[in-house]
Amino acid sequence: MAFVHTVAFLADEFKRSMKEQLPAIDCFHILNESLLQDLLRGAEKTDVYRRCVEQILLAADAGAELIVVTCSSTSPAVDIVRGLTSSQVLKIDDPLAATAVRAGERIGVLCTATSTVDPSTSLLRTHALQQQRSISIRTEVNPAAYRALMEGNRELHDDMVRESARKLAAEVDVLVLAQASLAHLRKDLAVELSCPVLASPPLLMQELQKLAAAK
Repeated sequence: MAFVHTVAFLADEFKRSMKEQLPAIDCFHILNESLLQDLLRGAEKTDVYRRCVEQILLAADAGAELIVVTCSSTSPAVDIVRGLTSSQVLKIDDPLAATAVRAGERIGVLCTATSTVDPSTSLLRTHALQQQRSISIRTEVNPAAYRALMEGNRELHDDMVRESARKLAAEVDVLVLAQASLAHLRKDLAVELSCPVLASPPLLMQELQKLAAAK
C-alpha cells in the first residue's frame, strides 16, 4: 500500500495511524508539497494534476496494489489515473463523501484551502448520484485560517475553524471538514454542534481496515 501526500504532517499522521491500526500492512509514503502549493498559487490545474498522476504511477511502479491520495485538492488526478494503472487508487474523501450523502440532504462543506472547494463539492455530487439521493451543498471557506496554520499558529487556525463551523452548522444537516488538516477538531465540534461532523482520516482508516479484512 502507498500514500501520496502534499502536506508533510499528514504523512506523519498516517504513518502513525497505519502503525496503530494496520501494523501488518506493508506501506510506504510519497510526499510532494509542491503540488498543493502550486494550486494555491494559481498554477494551471491540468499541469498539477499531471504531476500528481506521475506520483501515483510512481507508487504503482514500486509495487503498491492500493494507493491513497490524501490531498483533497489534487483528488481529480485520481479520476485520470484510474484508467492508467491496475492498482486500486482511492481518494481520501471517498468514504467521507459517501457517508455525508447518507447523513443528510443539506451538506455543509468547510474548507480553509480555496483549492479544495471544487473537488470536494464535485465528489459529493458524484456520490449523491451513485446513491440516487438529492443533496444541496453550502460551502464555507476560511483562507485566513489556512494562512495561520502555514505560519505555525495552530491555535489561531483552530479558533477560526471553530467559528466557521458554528456558522455553517446552523444551516445544514451534516458538516463536512473537507481537509484532513481539520480532522483533529472533529470530536470537539461533534460535541458542541447540533449536527453530525465528519472528517476524512478516521473514515478512510475504517475503509482500509475493511479492504484489508476482505483480502
